[in-house]
Amino acid sequence: MQEQWRDRIVRDSHVLHGKPCFRETRIPVALVLGYLAWGKTTSEVIEQFPDLKLADIAAALEYARDLADFETVTF
Repeated sequence: MQEQWRDRIVRDSHVLHGKPCFRETRIPVALVLGYLAWGKTTSEVIEQFPDLKLADIAAALEYARDLADFETVTF
C-alpha cells in the first residue's frame, strides 16, 4: 500500500519545531490523533479545526498505523 499520508502530512524544521503537521496548516498531527483517542468523532475534530478535511483525518490515522508498524516498543 502506498503511503498516501505523505501528500497531506509534512515536517518543516521552521514550523512547530519540525513536528508533523497537516500541509499548509500549523495543526500538529499528534493533536488530532489525541482528539480521536479521547473519543472525539471526525466531525467534532473538523468542527474544531475547520481547515482540515476528512482526508486529513484519514491521513493522520494512516500515518499513525505506519509508525506503529515501524517502531519497536519495549515494555
